[in-house]
Amino acid sequence: MELLIGLISGAVGGNAAGGMLKNLNQGVLINSLSGIVGGGIGGTVLSMLGGDASGGMDLAGILQQVAGGGIGGGAVLAIVGALRQQLGR
Repeated sequence: MELLIGLISGAVGGNAAGGMLKNLNQGVLINSLSGIVGGGIGGTVLSMLGGDASGGMDLAGILQQVAGGGIGGGAVLAIVGALRQQLGR
């Protein structure tokens, strides 16, 4: 269940980052896919750094997973957007 929360919040985070950073916006599909990848990575990194993201379905665990997924999704979208801009030149 924690992975699903991370993937969904990653997709939301990717689209939110695409909306805020217009120069890195890649469209809904790529924003969502980048966010999903980043959400999975963000949740994994958070749990490796000692976060209790995999510790259960309490409110703190859910919020940590949402934050890790959202931040990871935004970060991967920024990387993908910057790479695509460099390759497009």
